[in-house]
Amino acid sequence: MSARTPALLAVATAATLAMSACSSADGSAADLGSESHPVRLGVVGASEPYWDVYAEAVEDAGIALEIVDFTDYNQPNPAVSEGELDLNQFQHIIYLANYNVQAGDDLVPIGSTAIYPLGLYSTQYESVEDIPDGAQVAVPNDTTNQARGLLVLQSAGLITLEGGGSPSSTVEDVLSEESRVEVLALDAAVTATSLPDVAAAIINNDFITDAGLTEEDAIAQDDPSDPSAFPYINIFATTAENADNELLAELVEIYQTTTAVTDGVVEASGGTAVLTQTPVEDLVASLAEVQSDLEVE
Repeated sequence: MSARTPALLAVATAATLAMSACSSADGSAADLGSESHPVRLGVVGASEPYWDVYAEAVEDAGIALEIVDFTDYNQPNPAVSEGELDLNQFQHIIYLANYNVQAGDDLVPIGSTAIYPLGLYSTQYESVEDIPDGAQVAVPNDTTNQARGLLVLQSAGLITLEGGGSPSSTVEDVLSEESRVEVLALDAAVTATSLPDVAAAIINNDFITDAGLTEEDAIAQDDPSDPSAFPYINIFATTAENADNELLAELVEIYQTTTAVTDGVVEASGGTAVLTQTPVEDLVASLAEVQSDLEVE
């Protein structure tokens, strides 16, 4: 069986992860990446075609890889921490910082992928100005994307957040008497499907194309070139123990330098992805800064 086959077929279930954990215990760091001890990479959305291309590129480099697909953002980080995965790629720096602080963990970034503008979409209105007062607007309910979505709504003039908003804002911070719309917090996977029932919705880039949308359909979004957007760079993450693992660094490099992969990333995002090869030390510094701010709060 080629290294590519499990990359195409792996699905995150308790059973498969348990078996992976057992195989990890039988293997050693020295044979990581071999057919008997493939590197296990956790992602959200492994059905995107660029992951097949990436699996082929990794196989061509002589590295056995198993891509484990998750549908729940809450699972890949604990799976890395518990040794069920070697690394994951699904989150931005702020999401990882929140996880580390809340879980008392020390996962670290080992490479960047892209930053994605977060957009507000509507199938009923062509502009923010068209949205009537008192209408309902949906945002993701996970901590970091909810805060970022609320900041987009505030920048668009739809809501006002207590204290001007922050990376930890929630719907509880929406000042209703100073806001034009009512905000609903929904699972990130269903904000797109809620569009027929709400005036507009903040939709994570993972779900844009599934909803038949493109970047051009957004009626508002944040600016990835703004320095304040740096902590929203998406990353590969692993344990502190594996931070300097050369094989894992090679996997990051293959992702960043394989044109067919990066082109696929942009295409899968509906054209929203802004690719980045940010120095790891800058990612680490940003993570430390965000975690420090969260711990103070």
